[in-house]
Amino acid sequence: MSLDQTYCTTLHSPLGELLLTADSTGALTSLSVPGQKGGRTVEAGWVTDPGPFGAVREQLDAYFAGELKEFQLELRPHGTEFRRRVWDALDDVPYGATTTYGAVAAAIGASRAAVRAVGGAVGANPLLVLRPCHRVIGADGSLTGYAGGLERKVQLLTLEGGHPR
Repeated sequence: MSLDQTYCTTLHSPLGELLLTADSTGALTSLSVPGQKGGRTVEAGWVTDPGPFGAVREQLDAYFAGELKEFQLELRPHGTEFRRRVWDALDDVPYGATTTYGAVAAAIGASRAAVRAVGGAVGANPLLVLRPCHRVIGADGSLTGYAGGLERKVQLLTLEGGHPR
């Protein structure tokens, strides 16, 4: 494997065809759904190879079957230090639960004024499903935006038993 090579594959799922990318170490760098706001698309020079994606394929299949509640995968998303702190905090939101943007801000030690920036970081999460940004809702309980589309957010929350409506 080349040191700066990006590997990719697709995976059929209940959310549509997922595009997965990994770096040369096999760490996952993104999971995108069709039509995702800011989602990745295959770029020239990427190597299409399902080999590095065996574990994520198995875990996603188990998750969508309702048999897996926590992913055990090496993730290496690219983003600012602030965004990575927000994305790390998403991992602490349990399966079947929801949280708010304000609670995520508090969890990373950010001020109330940083809630909008937290929302921007949540919306820029490159690892949909694996980093559960779908579990973040508005302070009033509303299902606020989701880069993968609100219908997918509802689908994921319903699968996990955490749909607040």
